[in-house]
Formats: sequence, structure tokens, C-alpha cells
Amino acid sequence: MSIKTGRLTHLDAKGDARMVDVSSKAHTTREARAMAVIRMKPETIKLIIEGKHKKGDVMATARIAGIMAAKRTPDIIPMCHPLLLTSVKVELTLCKKSNCVEVLSTCKLVGQTGVEMEALMAASAAALTLYDMCKSVDKGMVIEQVQLLEKKGGKSGHWVRSEPF
Repeated sequence: MSIKTGRLTHLDAKGDARMVDVSSKAHTTREARAMAVIRMKPETIKLIIEGKHKKGDVMATARIAGIMAAKRTPDIIPMCHPLLLTSVKVELTLCKKSNCVEVLSTCKLVGQTGVEMEALMAASAAALTLYDMCKSVDKGMVIEQVQLLEKKGGKSGHWVRSEPF
């Protein structure tokens, strides 16, 4: 939605989908952080911690998948602009007490449009990769809390989620 008009920016006056024209927007530094959580059985977490998963280093693979997904966002999400990302970080934290892996992604660039979708894509793809690699031992895993945490830059400025869902 456009903040000024309260309308969806990816729809034209007739209601047809369109890619937003950002050619007149200023190049500014932009950053976005997103997260996802994947919950699993204690035995699955233990396999990952001990490095005994038969598919190898699932954490490294998930991290790489998240980075690759951020770079390929416009190939998957319609109307997303191809962006020249300057940084993509994917951090994975094992939480043994709550039987989950927390995924935090951060994307940065200097450009004319934001990187929120790239950060969300990175977090989602990393969680999906963990699911894919661990599904042989735990089909009941749950991916949850995929959400934007913060965005900086651009006309709308700095936004921070006040409370995680």
C-alpha cells in the first residue's frame, strides 16, 4: 500500500497488476531483517547439534539456501524488482530448550526500492531447507513466525515490529 494514498501500489487505476515504476526514486541505503522459526523433535535437534545427520551440515546448507533465495526473489515473487544486493546474512540459532532453529536474515543495498521481500525470502528458504534436509527423521516439523522484523531507508523511513507474533 502507498502510505500517502492508502491504496495498493501494485495495481493500476483499472485494478490490473503492474510492476511499480521506481525510476524517479532516489538511491538510498536500505536494509531489512526478517525471521522464521522451525520447530522439531528433540531427537532432530540432537542430530543437528551432534553433527550426526546423514545429510551432513544442514545448518550450512540452510544458510547458503537463504542467501541464494534472497538473490533470486524476483524470479519467484511477481512484480519484485531485480536488486543489486550488497549484503545478505542468514544466522541460524539452535534452541535446544524449545526444540527449534531460529532463522534471522538481514539484506542490504543502495537502491530505489526496499529489500523486505528478499529478507523474508531468505528466512523462509533457510527454514524450508532445514525441513527438506531433516524430513526423513521428522516429518512433523512446523515452520512458523515468518515475519519482517525491521526495515530501514526509503521514503517510508525506519520501521520496527513492536512485538513478534
